Amino acid sequence: MERDNIDQKSGGHGATPFAQTYFHGTKADLNPGEFIEAGNNSNYGQRKNAKYIFLSATLNAAIWGAELAYGEERKRIYLVEPTGPIEDDPDLTDKKFPGNPTKSYRSTSPFKIVGEVINWQGHPPEQVKAMKDALLNLKEQGINSLNDE
Repeated sequence: MERDNIDQKSGGHGATPFAQTYFHGTKADLNPGEFIEAGNNSNYGQRKNAKYIFLSATLNAAIWGAELAYGEERKRIYLVEPTGPIEDDPDLTDKKFPGNPTKSYRSTSPFKIVGEVINWQGHPPEQVKAMKDALLNLKEQGINSLNDE
C-alpha cells in the first residue's frame, strides 16, 4: 500500500525524491546534456584508451578525480546520470580496500551530464601532492590500476 502512494505522488513512474546523485570529477570542459563516454585517453594509470568511465556517489571522491586528472585545465565536478549498468571500481573496493568506502563505480555506458557543482573546496595542496607522490611511487614499482587490465 505504501508503495502505491509513492508511485501516485511521483506520477506513477516509480521515482522518489531519494534518487541517488552521482558525481564525475575531471578537467574536461563539458555542458549539461552532453555525454561522458569511454574510449578517450584515461586520466590515470598508463593513459590508455579507457575501457571504463567513473563516477562516485560522494563529492569527496569526485574532488579527488578532478584534482588527479591529467592536464592543467580547470578542475570540474559534474552531476551525472548513468545510462547503463554501473559496477564497483575494483581499485577502490574489495580488491584493495574492504567494501566500497568511496562509493566509486565504473561503467562502459555513457554518463549524461545534468549539471555542474560550482562551489566546492579542494583538498589542501600538501594532501594533493602526497597523493600524487604515492601514485607515482606505485607506478615506479610497476603497480598499475586494475582498470588498466
